[in-house]
Amino acid sequence: MKRFRFAFTPTMYVHSFYAVLIVAAATALFLLIGRDKLGEAVVALLYLVPVVWITTRWGQGPGMAAALSAALLFDFYFIPPFYTFTIGSLEGWLVLAIFLAVAIVAVSRIQISLAKAQTSEREAIFMYELSAALAGLRTQDAVAHTIARFLQQRYLASLVTVSIQMKEQPTETAAYEPHDGVMTGKPNRILPILNAWGLVGEIQIWHGQLELPAEESRLFQNFASQVGQALERTRLAEAETYMNAAIQPNKKSK
Repeated sequence: MKRFRFAFTPTMYVHSFYAVLIVAAATALFLLIGRDKLGEAVVALLYLVPVVWITTRWGQGPGMAAALSAALLFDFYFIPPFYTFTIGSLEGWLVLAIFLAVAIVAVSRIQISLAKAQTSEREAIFMYELSAALAGLRTQDAVAHTIARFLQQRYLASLVTVSIQMKEQPTETAAYEPHDGVMTGKPNRILPILNAWGLVGEIQIWHGQLELPAEESRLFQNFASQVGQALERTRLAEAETYMNAAIQPNKKSK
C-alpha cells in the first residue's frame, strides 16, 4: 500500500490553520441552528462536509487537521456532558469513534484520488513533451541524443545512456547525457526499447536529483513504446532516403 507523507511547508501550516477556522465557523453555525434540532448523528454528518471540501482543496494535511478539530469540537459541544471533553455514555463514544474513522477514511481516499489524478496529468504532459521532441526526427542518432537529453533534463539524472542497434545494423548508435557524466556503479533504471522488430536498444539511467519512476511503471513502459515507434519511423525514413538516392542516378542516365 502506498504511503503518503506530509510535506511540512509554510503553505501547509497556513492551510491547516484555515481548515481549523472553517471547522470552527461550521460549529458556530450548528450551534446557532441548535443541537436539539440537529442531533448528534446529523451534526456528525454535517462535519464531514467541511472536512471533504478542505481535503479536496488543500490536500491531506489540512484535511487531517480539519478532521481532528471537528472531532474535538463535536465532542466538546455536541456530546453530553457539554462543554467538556469527557464522554458520559457508550453511545457518545461510538458516535465520536465512527465519525473520526469515517473522516480519516474519507481524507485518505480523497488524497489517493487526487494523487492518481495528478500522476495521470504529469504522465500526459510527459508523453506530450516526448512526442513533440521526437516529432520530425529522421535518424537513429537524432532519436538517441534527443532521448538521452530529454531524460537527463527531466529527472536531472547524473547520467543517461541510450544504445540502439537494429537487426542487420553493423554498428551501434549510442548517446550520453551529460557528455562529462561518469558511470558510477550499476544504473538505477534499465529500460529495453522494443518495436516491431523486437529488442532494438536499451536506455540506462543513473539516479540524480529527482526520484525516478519504477522500471515497470506505466510511464516508463509508455515511454519505451514511444521510443520504439520513433525508431520504426526513422528506419522507414532512412529507407526512403536510400531509395530516393538510388533512383536519382537512374533518372539522370535516362
